[in-house]
Amino acid sequence: MPFREINSKMVEATVIPGQRMFSQRGAMLAYRGDVTFTPNTAGGQGGLMSMIGRRVAGEATPLMTVEGSGTVMFGHGGHHIQVIALTGDTLYVEADRLLAFDGTLEQGTMFMGSQGGVMGMVRGQVSGQGLFTTTLKGHGSVAVMAHGGVVELPIAPGRPVHVDPQAYVAHHGDVRNKLSTALGWRDMVGRGSGEAFQLELSGSGAVYVQASEEKL
Repeated sequence: MPFREINSKMVEATVIPGQRMFSQRGAMLAYRGDVTFTPNTAGGQGGLMSMIGRRVAGEATPLMTVEGSGTVMFGHGGHHIQVIALTGDTLYVEADRLLAFDGTLEQGTMFMGSQGGVMGMVRGQVSGQGLFTTTLKGHGSVAVMAHGGVVELPIAPGRPVHVDPQAYVAHHGDVRNKLSTALGWRDMVGRGSGEAFQLELSGSGAVYVQASEEKL
């Protein structure tokens, strides 16, 4: 069920009988029709392992299962919302950036260290984000949150994209990530700054970058 963008900070979704969607707790702003919201402690389609990953990452707050017949408006904290359409590929996104997504998508958890070595650990130290990231796979729509707006940067073979880890929101496609340290920048930007690190994404797909480095 695609999301309709009302403005940069609100989206609307149509809920159809027999289908469901998931949303972050507190994301519902208003709704029309016969719609129910139920805490989902199983972690969406990912089941137990997804929930374990979320708890290890400090994300034990359950998702809400949204069902019924009607329309729902979503938004959260005044954050900018970006709608991403998946056509069979996998989206990698921080769990705390998920606003709402189609129940048809398969949810899982990936240990970021499995791509790019210690990238997840460094990201955790620099930006406060965890070692785990949520994966959503299949055909459907996802609404994610960010600070100050989002830009989608294409990733093409032979044309990798370098992103400040703190500005990273999500990526999809056949993409590999690698963290490099720009030691020469330390004295210029200050020790511990996220700009001392670069996240290199290569392959074929796209990465979403937020305008502000503020953590949600």
